[in-house]
Amino acid sequence: MSEETKMILEEIAGLKKEIKSLQLTIENETNRNIKIIAEGHIDLSRKLDEALKIDNEKEMLLIRINSLENEIRKLKERVEQIA
Repeated sequence: MSEETKMILEEIAGLKKEIKSLQLTIENETNRNIKIIAEGHIDLSRKLDEALKIDNEKEMLLIRINSLENEIRKLKERVEQIA
């Protein structure tokens, strides 16, 4: 196998990792955040003031948790690469 072919295969492997990371981000973070926001808007019959106080805080915390979980996943991947 030529050096050029090896380089191409290494680049493809790197691209596959990036694609997997993007897929996991979409699956674990973006889709969850969309679901959380959608669930927060299902109960439109409640008073607006009551819904805004509780649901906005809850949504923001859940979005923050999802973001932190994603960062932890990325850090674990980096640690595995180093180890």
